[in-house]
Amino acid sequence: MDVQVSSSNDKKHNMRNINIQSTVYGLGFIGALIYYLQHATTFWIGVLGFLKAIVWPTMLIYRLFGFLQM
Repeated sequence: MDVQVSSSNDKKHNMRNINIQSTVYGLGFIGALIYYLQHATTFWIGVLGFLKAIVWPTMLIYRLFGFLQM
């Protein structure tokens, strides 16, 4: 029976990666939100822009796979 014991350094390293990923996503969200809200002409287009800003990574990967024909 194998038992893996993770050290505190591994946990700290994993938390650091999660924090970096969250920061990058957060900055991307803010940038996308500013872009979409600047181009919004009505309130509901602004709401749609907010929703697009939340899911922009999904749209990016979908279009990237389409471009790469995957």
